[in-house]
Amino acid sequence: MKELIVEEGTERLDKYLSNVLDISRSKVQNLIKQDKVKVNGKTEKESFKVSNGDRIEVDDDLDFSIDVEPENLKLDIVYEDPYLMIVNKESGMVVHPAPGNYNHTLVNAVLYHLGKGKTKNMRPGIVHRIDKDTSGLMVVAKTNDALEKLSLMIKNKEIERKYLAIVDGIIGPASGTIDAPIGRDPKNREKMCVTSENSRNAITHFKVLKRFKSNTLVLCKLDTGRTHQIRVHMAYIGHPITNDPLYENKNASSFGQMLHSYSIDFVHPITQKHLHFDVEPPKEFQEYLQKLENNL
Repeated sequence: MKELIVEEGTERLDKYLSNVLDISRSKVQNLIKQDKVKVNGKTEKESFKVSNGDRIEVDDDLDFSIDVEPENLKLDIVYEDPYLMIVNKESGMVVHPAPGNYNHTLVNAVLYHLGKGKTKNMRPGIVHRIDKDTSGLMVVAKTNDALEKLSLMIKNKEIERKYLAIVDGIIGPASGTIDAPIGRDPKNREKMCVTSENSRNAITHFKVLKRFKSNTLVLCKLDTGRTHQIRVHMAYIGHPITNDPLYENKNASSFGQMLHSYSIDFVHPITQKHLHFDVEPPKEFQEYLQKLENNL
């Protein structure tokens, strides 16, 4: 339970709480609908205007009692054993269910593939995630023991992940490191940004693979795994991911950002076998590259 005293307010209740608690407005609205928000001891609508001195109590244990159903969806599995599998996620597929999007996710497909029934766990086996419109390799744990060990390996930087990206503009240096903390963008809650406020450290290494007339193909390696990290960092240095609908500020096509989880390399946490896999980008990515090649 959180208790807040409004020090400066004429905003809607949902907007005020979203800003103060640093959570999405949709989650705040769900909290209000579940009567987990009280203003001066009373429940109020999300459109209620808060005033100076209002006392707001928030029970932020939001009940997501939704059954996640197995679904027979296409999965491109590049490796599988009794403990884990490595999946080549297609662009456009959401990784795990969330409010407003409980179906057609990677989790739904994994549940079906493993022959499991419905669950209330929104992230069964998910060790790390990639954005909806980012394609490529992901590790999925099949046992709790593997999940714990793989999660610790991610934390300890023992799983190397490399991404291919087409960015806007010509990058001059052959390589570089972007070390800049990332947090929620206060002006647009759908976005992240480089900021010193409520942020976490983030490090991205990049290497130029090829320069075109107005774009650059780069290979990126992550030391950390922050939300939208490569997208935010490349935009921060003036070279946003091409066709990124959120950070490029142009009219992006429906395919989404030209960002692909290209390779993954680690020692299997159970068998101790060295695993390394590369997968080529999807055809939209390759077609765009070919178009750039043709314009040289």
